[in-house]
Amino acid sequence: MSMGAYDEDEHERRERKNGSVDATFDDDRTVYHGEVTYDSGDSTEALLDKFREMKDT
Repeated sequence: MSMGAYDEDEHERRERKNGSVDATFDDDRTVYHGEVTYDSGDSTEALLDKFREMKDT
């Protein structure tokens, strides 16, 4: 049998495998409390200047 090819038995094996669902794990949802904030920071030019400064050192 060449690579990538499979016969009827392999097809049936894959169908049985894909037909079953494993639900033995706990599906607990985690609840998060709090807030997310971000700082837009400097202007684009200021950030580019900072990048150039870091690149030169």
